[in-house]
Amino acid sequence: MAGKEATVYILDLGTSMGQKRHGREKSDLDWAMEYVWDKITTTVATGRKTALMSVIGVRTDDSDLAGIMDVDEGYENINVFSPLKQWLLPDIRRLQGVVKPSATNNGDVMSAVAVAVQQIDAATTGTTGKPLKFDRRIIIVTDGRGSLDTGDMDAITSKIKDYDPPVEVVLLGVDFNDADSGYKEEDKDTTKVENETILKEFVENCNGNFGTLAEAIEQLGIPRIKETRPTPSYRGTLTLGDTEKSQATITIDVERYPCTMVAKPPTASSFVARTDLGGLGETQSSNTIVGDEDVPMDGQLSAVRNQRVYQVDNPDDPGEKMNVEPDDLERGFEYGRTAVHISESDANVVKLETAASLQLVGFIQAEKFERFLPMSRTNFIVPQKTNAEAQLALSSLIHALFEAECYAVARLVVKQDKAPLMIVMVPHITPSYEALVEAELPFEEDVRRYKFPPLDKKLTVSGKIITEHKDLPNAELTQAMSDYVDAMNLSEYDKDDEGEPTEYAKIEDTYSPLLHRVNQIIRWRATHSDPTLPLPDPPQILTRFSEPPSDLIQQTEQQLAALKKAADVKKVPPKTKGRGKRSRADRDKPLSGLDIDALLGNPKRIKIDANNLVPSFKQALAATDDLEAIQEAADAMAAQIRTLVRNSVGDSAYGRALEALRVMRDELTELEEPEIWNVFVREFKSELIGGKLGGDRREMWWKVRGSKYGLIDRKRCFASDVTEEEAAQFYK
Repeated sequence: MAGKEATVYILDLGTSMGQKRHGREKSDLDWAMEYVWDKITTTVATGRKTALMSVIGVRTDDSDLAGIMDVDEGYENINVFSPLKQWLLPDIRRLQGVVKPSATNNGDVMSAVAVAVQQIDAATTGTTGKPLKFDRRIIIVTDGRGSLDTGDMDAITSKIKDYDPPVEVVLLGVDFNDADSGYKEEDKDTTKVENETILKEFVENCNGNFGTLAEAIEQLGIPRIKETRPTPSYRGTLTLGDTEKSQATITIDVERYPCTMVAKPPTASSFVARTDLGGLGETQSSNTIVGDEDVPMDGQLSAVRNQRVYQVDNPDDPGEKMNVEPDDLERGFEYGRTAVHISESDANVVKLETAASLQLVGFIQAEKFERFLPMSRTNFIVPQKTNAEAQLALSSLIHALFEAECYAVARLVVKQDKAPLMIVMVPHITPSYEALVEAELPFEEDVRRYKFPPLDKKLTVSGKIITEHKDLPNAELTQAMSDYVDAMNLSEYDKDDEGEPTEYAKIEDTYSPLLHRVNQIIRWRATHSDPTLPLPDPPQILTRFSEPPSDLIQQTEQQLAALKKAADVKKVPPKTKGRGKRSRADRDKPLSGLDIDALLGNPKRIKIDANNLVPSFKQALAATDDLEAIQEAADAMAAQIRTLVRNSVGDSAYGRALEALRVMRDELTELEEPEIWNVFVREFKSELIGGKLGGDRREMWWKVRGSKYGLIDRKRCFASDVTEEEAAQFYK
């Protein structure tokens, strides 16, 4: 669980902040708010109720201290826009409406700091008067062009340093001089020079941090790594030997903490338009519950609640479903494609009763361990806190494994009655700590063994080994590939600060584009509600490793050309689109240019044979690309299907008819002529249900419906005019 924090932003809104300087397209205030909005939205996105924020404006047109203190002399033109609280999206929207350059330059930044300290003191002090455990922070954003009252600066500094830990003061100056970055603003007026010196001295006395706004905004593109407080997933003993049957055992008190964790982008939530609380309107979903706790924004939306319903086939009404209660269901498990039913009584008999434990079962040589075996994220096994005996014992085990170059294999049960896991534990030693890094190992059923033919030879049926073949790389191709791989080596492509070769794209310099891009867009959209605005480009730090370095590609052009020549690489002709995909002229045209069918006198149209229905239909479509001929073949196929159903004794011919329907539907879909099929299947359905094909043929319709041989929709074929909803409605 993350700790509590209280952050107060002090924004300079004087008239001078509304000007555009040094060739920037934005005013100083808009430029500064890029940083402020990013910090605020990042905090809001965490959803933590213990992350309190407040915004105070200085050099504002009016004065409002929100009851923190009286507006006495020296505290004019200070406005507390928000008390310290958890911020939500409506708070961001309200702040957007008030953060604007004022019409005055009156107002004191140091007085605003005093108000912020007073606000933090009131919000982070308990009922007993003792300060609560909070991370306190004040962030000041100013251009230093207003007046400063330094009379109470020492008292404010002393108050800030009295907290444990002290209040962190951060100063971001607009166009402030910075010796570290080498920036110096020319033609600076004397007031700003004096204010810069005073503010920097104040921050230094508070042991705070100073930085220029340009430097802060430049670092916004660097993704922020989320730090989480580790939570133990196992607290118990690490044992070697049977502690119940023998005394010659080793027992060490240990704890298990996560080492690596998969970071996933935030998931979307579903909301509906909130209706009148007096009753459910027509737009209210039946599975949506409206209440004050469900309103995520300003009362306009309501969260969607899902209701799960279990249905089975109704034996009294074929083709219809009936609802069943969850208590009437039995559990089943997938084994391949088969559902294996296990009753509750049988499950209790075979259920393995386990107790929380971590038992060593053996050791393996590090060099014999296959790196593809770990199946899970990794965890740390560390000694129990404040247990010196456990620390010494586990350290001895870790060093023994390290010196013997061995890994430990153990059986882990995290909680009582949990399924046991087999894990491997690897010694990890650093100057600051020692631990065992563990990962889950597969059981026999988790392993899939596949056999592949060798890449350097071929085996004939008679057992002869062939090393030279058109499908095998020759010595020239192997050498060309080796040279190209060496030329594209990135292990020493980059340069460090001293100009020495170093690794390119280090793991600590790479970030997940999916995760951080989604978070970036969420933060941006929170402050830009206009849906017509184009999304900003992703930061360069997320995309710089998406392609090989351009200069490296230029350096390896010679090796790549040699590789293409050795591999005899040829350009593959593009695939034809539309009806031409099955065009006989393009598909069957020989290299000689001769039309074999024309020379042999093969007909362009083939008659559909009832005794050879499916092959003759495929041959009829393959013999032509004329739409009229395709329609004629489809009509003939449809007539034969109707004949099969009409002449069927019971359901004896339904199987052949279903196979013919499947082939006809698939072929017309591939030809991108879904309308021919859709016209036929609509007529076919009405004939089956209406008894026009030799009596009651509704059972055939249930088979067609169960096989999903209905309309071809746009999802299956882009040329179709039928929507997915219409296709689903067709089965009803």
